[in-house]
Amino acid sequence: MKDRFCSQLTMIVVGLFVVSAVYCQESAGLIEYRVLATKKTSTMQDEMNEVAAAGFRFAAVMGGETAFGGTEAVVVMSRKAGSQNGNLEYRLLATNKTSTMQKEMQEAAGAGFEYKGQTVFSSAFGGEEVCVIMERVAGQTGARFEYKLLGTSKTSTLQKELAGVGEQGYGLVGMTVGQTAFGGNEVIAILCRARD
Repeated sequence: MKDRFCSQLTMIVVGLFVVSAVYCQESAGLIEYRVLATKKTSTMQDEMNEVAAAGFRFAAVMGGETAFGGTEAVVVMSRKAGSQNGNLEYRLLATNKTSTMQKEMQEAAGAGFEYKGQTVFSSAFGGEEVCVIMERVAGQTGARFEYKLLGTSKTSTLQKELAGVGEQGYGLVGMTVGQTAFGGNEVIAILCRARD
């Protein structure tokens, strides 16, 4: 009985490995990627919208030092293999003032854009900036979400601030540590809630 159980268990485990291997092979063939890297945040939005028109959508963002590019913003976009038609548009917001970023995010939300990702990027002219990527279906208008940014240099106060906005229905969607114009090194939290 024990031998039979062990052989059945072995077959199940081997079967799972085969299924996993097949799934990974199929997935690898089904997804295409485009890596966008630039030293100027002003050009990243144009590059993102160009590949979005070919069916790619935002996957990830990171700002920092690359081996050969120096300080860059790097965005990865992906699509299902063979997909050609894109119906997404992107807006990239970059600023070193949290109050300005909240205002810009709300303006973009009013035009139908939604938060997708954020990073901190050392730009050539603006110093360190918080960069936020927002996405919308082409032509969509009207705000579905309200955004709130919290910036604090003390992590001990972050709990209290998050609790306050949590009671208002805001959920945390992203967080980075960046150097802002007035606050020095700050934890910058982005929150949103659905509009009524």
